[in-house]
Amino acid sequence: MKFRGGVLRYLAAACLAAMLALSPQTATADSCPSAPNLPSSDGSLPPNLGILKLELLDYKCFGAYDRDVAAALKDAQAYVQQRSQTAARGENLAVVLDIDETSISNWANLAADDFGFFAKGSCMLQPQEPCGFDQWIATQTPDVIKPTLDLFNLAKAKGIRVFFISARREDQREVTTKHLTDAGYKDWDGLMLKDGPDPRLVSDFKTAARAKIEADGKKIIANVGDQYSDLVGAHAERSFKVPNPFYFIP
Repeated sequence: MKFRGGVLRYLAAACLAAMLALSPQTATADSCPSAPNLPSSDGSLPPNLGILKLELLDYKCFGAYDRDVAAALKDAQAYVQQRSQTAARGENLAVVLDIDETSISNWANLAADDFGFFAKGSCMLQPQEPCGFDQWIATQTPDVIKPTLDLFNLAKAKGIRVFFISARREDQREVTTKHLTDAGYKDWDGLMLKDGPDPRLVSDFKTAARAKIEADGKKIIANVGDQYSDLVGAHAERSFKVPNPFYFIP
């Protein structure tokens, strides 16, 4: 069986339309395209990229992705609840959250770009047009990832400080603040972004940012992110990985 680009574009466009009409948590099988039966691989060759994209659309459109995200955040919520009850006197507890695909969802951008990445260019979210990520951030509105917002609100209710650490650039601070506020995140304790010319890997930047929070006297009890680069490098009691098979950041 062969899948041509037209089939993939049709499925991506249909899925994108469904996601634009519905929140990430309310998409159902009735609102998403049905993927064709996919041929299995015997493992002797690398997986076919077109088939992988179809599988990603299926994973997102039919709810498995949202369920897996919710399960990861449920574990984080349980730990933060437990840790808030066992905190020693004088402990200054903190939670660290990544932003993209952890606290807010850029699904419409991902679907419009067919899981590619375009830093520059317009983003009108029109059929068969790419969506540049800088313009997506500047002009469009991402969706909240509700289980992360629930974790945020739980931590704040327990008197635990919450910090966002993101590889978004400093020149995107104002619009990033708007994205978070519009999504429901209010009164966080810090937003740490990457300077444009910073040559470090994201993993090194985020490790150093967590170390700075600890140096200021905070105890990071939970670090939540969708990339392993969000989580490696210690400086947290527990790390919680949100699933993201859509892209990779070292």
